[in-house]
Amino acid sequence: MTNLTQEEIRLEQTRNHQAKWRKWGPYLSDRQWGTVREDYSPNGTAWDYFTHDQARSRAYRWGEDGIFGISDDHQQLCFAITLWNGEDAIIKERFFGLTGNEGNHGEDVKEYYFYLDNTPTHSYMKALYKYPQTAFPYSQLIKENQRRSRQEPEFELLNTGVFDENKYFDVFVEYAKNTAEDILIQIKVVNRGAEMKTLHVLPTLWFRNTWSWDGETNKPALQEIKLDNSLNIIAAFHPILGKRWLYCEGETELLFTENETNTKRIFGVDNTNTYVKDGINDYLVHGQKETVNPEKIGTKAAAHYLLTVGAGETKTIRLRLSDVPRLTEAFDENFDKIFAQKQQEADDFYQRITPFDISEDMQNVQRQAFAGMLWTKQFYHYDVEKWLKGDLATFPPPQSRKNGRNHEWFHLNNEDIISMPDKWEYPWFAAWDLAFHCIPLAMIDPDFAKNQLDVLTREWFMHPNGQIPAYEWAFGDVNPPVHAWATWRVYKIEQKMFGRADRQFLERVFQKLLLNFTWWVNRKDVEGNNVFQGGFLGLDNIGVFDRSATLPTGGHINQSDGTSWMAMYCLNMLTIALELAKTNPVYEDIATKFFEHFLYIADAMNHIGEGEDTLWNQSDGFFYDVLNLSERQITLKVRSMVGLIPLFAVETIEPEILNILPDFKVRLEWFIKNRPDLRKNVACMESKGMEARRLLAIVSRDKLKLILQKMLDESEFLGDYGIRALSRVHGEHPYKFNIDGSQFIVNYEPAESSSGLFGGNSNWRGPVWFPVNFILIESLQKFHYYLGDDFQVECPTGSGKMMTLWEVAAELSQRLMRIFLRDDSGKRPVYGGAEKFQNDPNWQDFILFYEYFHGDNGAGIGASHQTGWTGLVAKLIQQFGEYQEN
Repeated sequence: MTNLTQEEIRLEQTRNHQAKWRKWGPYLSDRQWGTVREDYSPNGTAWDYFTHDQARSRAYRWGEDGIFGISDDHQQLCFAITLWNGEDAIIKERFFGLTGNEGNHGEDVKEYYFYLDNTPTHSYMKALYKYPQTAFPYSQLIKENQRRSRQEPEFELLNTGVFDENKYFDVFVEYAKNTAEDILIQIKVVNRGAEMKTLHVLPTLWFRNTWSWDGETNKPALQEIKLDNSLNIIAAFHPILGKRWLYCEGETELLFTENETNTKRIFGVDNTNTYVKDGINDYLVHGQKETVNPEKIGTKAAAHYLLTVGAGETKTIRLRLSDVPRLTEAFDENFDKIFAQKQQEADDFYQRITPFDISEDMQNVQRQAFAGMLWTKQFYHYDVEKWLKGDLATFPPPQSRKNGRNHEWFHLNNEDIISMPDKWEYPWFAAWDLAFHCIPLAMIDPDFAKNQLDVLTREWFMHPNGQIPAYEWAFGDVNPPVHAWATWRVYKIEQKMFGRADRQFLERVFQKLLLNFTWWVNRKDVEGNNVFQGGFLGLDNIGVFDRSATLPTGGHINQSDGTSWMAMYCLNMLTIALELAKTNPVYEDIATKFFEHFLYIADAMNHIGEGEDTLWNQSDGFFYDVLNLSERQITLKVRSMVGLIPLFAVETIEPEILNILPDFKVRLEWFIKNRPDLRKNVACMESKGMEARRLLAIVSRDKLKLILQKMLDESEFLGDYGIRALSRVHGEHPYKFNIDGSQFIVNYEPAESSSGLFGGNSNWRGPVWFPVNFILIESLQKFHYYLGDDFQVECPTGSGKMMTLWEVAAELSQRLMRIFLRDDSGKRPVYGGAEKFQNDPNWQDFILFYEYFHGDNGAGIGASHQTGWTGLVAKLIQQFGEYQEN
């Protein structure tokens, strides 16, 4: 690309190690309490062991949290905002939400905050928090949600009435980097109410506590210093990070304490230090002057601003965190110029990413999707061996830990910046989520996207046996094997958008994925017949039973989705091997092995079992799971995403590939000629399609039509806002399974789950989920590459309107985008019946990217900041603009 934008220049400087633009970023978690890392309980009760109520008083062992916080990439020094409206019982240092045990639909943040802008180097960042002016209703939110059943909706903060009459502050937080180490900070407070109100704003600087655990680490220090111009300055001294200074404009009091546990409050044991983590809280809320250090030194400090803000008025606080000492002109006219410049550079960068003629509303949604992706980076530190054994300077963990959660993952030791699904609800990496994150991330920062895929396969993450860790609640759980798919997509996105083909990355990850593929084959094919039993595979409650637990029937389930994911994995690895074979013929042999393996899986998918017990059910024209008992097999006729995932296993091979790889071509032709038993179950392998392409797919042309007939039926899978995870047919006709006097029922549930399966906070029995919809779209496009415009299906089924598969893919994309865009009445389906979001100009253009969406009306459900895989909408918008122009 020529004429690089300033943000692209910064990315180039980072890539070439000329500057460390990513050293500082939004790496604080939104929630560190209640995580497995901080859990030292005997029975693994993480939610109860370290609570929100304790968080203000108890030092974290493995990370830090804060509101719109930043830190260095090893999280040694942290900065975030703290607020107090004078009414709350505690200062607002972190976002509040319900634990998995408190919510009627699992854990859920109960705050309103929005990630508005961010760039890959974090040269400019902006976020918004809406803070009530009356006392925050902590106990009301807990009690009402605990009272409600799973059949009732969650009780939200808006339902409490604290935002009535606009009695709240909008708190905008912005960062702009003058250099990689000179960060300008601006906090704007807007009073949306009709009366003058006061607000305490406490920009807070602190060190992550690394000194309380081993008794050896040199302790860093913060202290107040003065310059001739009487600027308020907090100087930070860290033995590894070095020196930094926080410059604070205007009249402010500097408060100092220690980032150490208040053992008196938490454990009933006298404190060894006079000043503890909650000292600033007690100083402000309870007027306890002795809880902050009058000598103005410590490891946690805050600048205390007391703002009086009139109705509709805006007040601004300016700060600067810098490696430059004695910045006497820290807040001259250049301060505002730098902010304006970084905002313009962000605009220039995103215009380069999506230069197409799309609506302003689309631009807004895409920009906030990218912002959410970048804001949800997090410093993730977890040394499992040390966690299992305990620290030298603290009490040893309970003995039960040695045989408890994650004890087989003692090798896992990471200290990395990782893309999180949601920094409050899921503030830990999730393997298959992360693969989807990398698609939109590759559009704006392919180096970071590649790093994410690489790091999951490195020795400090991947198990020695080849398994990729799932997520910290259970590293041994099994997620869909989508990393080869993501690796290939990131490689191709970078090649198309930035003109770089990073073959070294492709080969490095491919080599590690060979280990993971072998783990799957050896561990998840119980009978050795190429049919797989992956467990729940990320689809939570989609099945009749908990597919990760011992079945009440005994036996095991031959999974349509598990087997299809493996077929897709084969084709992804085949595709990568063919690309690598262009420059290294050794990979032709590996490509042949994956081609052969795919043939065996495709054969098994279509012919395992007899009659009604095969995964493919001819009478229904659909794929199902099969319960495999010692004496018989039972088809579990749940019409769900499980039966659509076989569509994912599709790949086209361009004729030029076969021409430049003659050895692979010979072997392919040999299989076609000599293994008709395998060939017959691979769709169209020997026939040449559009532009002489070859097609490899589990689903044949005839089966494709039968499946799409159901998938595109609006009374089944096709909704106004995408493909539902479960057919609506199960609304009137629930699937019922009886065993030993117990009945298991699968109903169509388009919103929250009505059961506690997998915690009850994720529901695959009817809602729309972005990741599987996204791969469905890609799969239809691949089928179209082969079948061309002559192959058409009715969409929607029964409408009489015929579409090519490319047009069907475009239709699904637009239905997914429609979730976030204003409709003809100006409403956004994502916000359902939330009037404040739909009608208030100070709410309606701020976008939340939920975990999943109501199967009938598109309303957002689950984690409200799961920009992770829902951020895929940014890619759909970019494709829409590109295809519209062509």
